[in-house]
Amino acid sequence: MKKIVPSYVLLLSFMLLCTVFANISCAQEGEQDMKPEETEVWEPVPEKVDPNGFNDKAPPSDAVVLFNGGDLDEWESAGDGSAAEWKVSGDHVTVAPGTGSIQTRQGFGSVQLHIEWRAPEKIEGEGQGRGNSGVFLQTMYELQVLDSYNNETYSNGMAGSIYKQHIPRVNAAREPGQWQSYDIVYTAPEFKGDGSLESPARMTVFWNGILVQDDVELEGPTEYIGHPSYEAHEDKLPIMLQDHSNPVSFRNIWLRELNE
Repeated sequence: MKKIVPSYVLLLSFMLLCTVFANISCAQEGEQDMKPEETEVWEPVPEKVDPNGFNDKAPPSDAVVLFNGGDLDEWESAGDGSAAEWKVSGDHVTVAPGTGSIQTRQGFGSVQLHIEWRAPEKIEGEGQGRGNSGVFLQTMYELQVLDSYNNETYSNGMAGSIYKQHIPRVNAAREPGQWQSYDIVYTAPEFKGDGSLESPARMTVFWNGILVQDDVELEGPTEYIGHPSYEAHEDKLPIMLQDHSNPVSFRNIWLRELNE
């Protein structure tokens, strides 16, 4: 016998669906009206830990070397794919402010990434205006680069943070002008055939040898304004280094592809 659903149940279900869609619509409209500072988190302030020294190590034998001095053959302009215009000097490359971000010519998914960086020795600016850059996995998931040595800013925007998503466990910053290192284990997100999220991106980060992000789950691509959310994208995308108008330097960049 066919079961008849009472009309009041159908009405209640319809009203519930309308409420859900209305809330989603309001949330989306609210995102557009947000200001950048609404997603800044200032507390807690990570404890300062002295990283002491660290030893330069040669890349492992199975590494893909992206930069080890000499040239930027593995890189291109993130804007139009033209030649990268950052300045190479000896064993390092420095942001040429105003020329735009650069990205690898090759795309990558899940990786172990090693990169060393240095904020300018001459201190200029404060907060987010001091030694700012970023390492973007798959061009959209940012590990923040910033001079965070005696430099107050929001905690989810300091060095070692997954920008505006995860505060680092501690502040392992070295003084401006000194080389620092990130060792990153990045697991790329996976998507179902219909474009919905199968599993989110995850990241572990050692900053100057100190664990600051422990297999944290990313909420979506990095957003300056508003909250992140996932949209399906290619499995392999470039690694990008940000031009944030500060002459930050990088060297000894290599990675190992995972799950290949």
